Amino acid sequence: MPAEVQRTGRKRGGSEVSTGMDLLALRAQLHRQEKAARRPDPAAAPRPTPPQPAKPQPVKAQRLAELDGVSTDDFSLARAHRQLRDAVYDARYRVCPHATSHARAEGFLEHDIMQVLLSGRVKAVYTEERRWLVCGYFEAHGIRLPLHVVAQHYRDGHVDIVTAFVPKAPHHIISRARLAVMLRYDDERIQARTAHAGNRVGHRGKGKWKKSA
Repeated sequence: MPAEVQRTGRKRGGSEVSTGMDLLALRAQLHRQEKAARRPDPAAAPRPTPPQPAKPQPVKAQRLAELDGVSTDDFSLARAHRQLRDAVYDARYRVCPHATSHARAEGFLEHDIMQVLLSGRVKAVYTEERRWLVCGYFEAHGIRLPLHVVAQHYRDGHVDIVTAFVPKAPHHIISRARLAVMLRYDDERIQARTAHAGNRVGHRGKGKWKKSA
């Protein structure tokens, strides 16, 4: 009888151990499933919303009046730039004294003007005056500066480089009235001023500004 009880006790103990092992395995499986459920699925991740295009700011009525007669559409600009490049490559252009005077006064060269005509872009077309506003950059002493060039084209394909200047607002389109005033009253005579070397430190200078060509 004790042997039978002993055998029964062994059987019961074995079943309890196997049941405990099954529970541990089930708990571990549930833990793995919960962990996998918490892990984000890259395929089901929400896609970022594309940025909304910025709404164009309304143009003021005064600015619209200033830009009357100035074309800024892509077709006109691309056509003007193609005609300008053809004229430069075929040497059908002339640099006017007005542009040369500005270059001497503002520190750029004729080479910089030609570089803007080739690598810059036409930003505005003045249809009535048959002129183009070409915007680009030139480098002086390691500094990159904006440069605007005004070119006038003729029906035979020739182009006159009317003027070139360093603008105060590089991204601002000059109105027809402002361009006409600038060309009318500059009178092709740009005067630069140079100063003589001053006296020693602490002494008042007696020299004055001297006009030079």
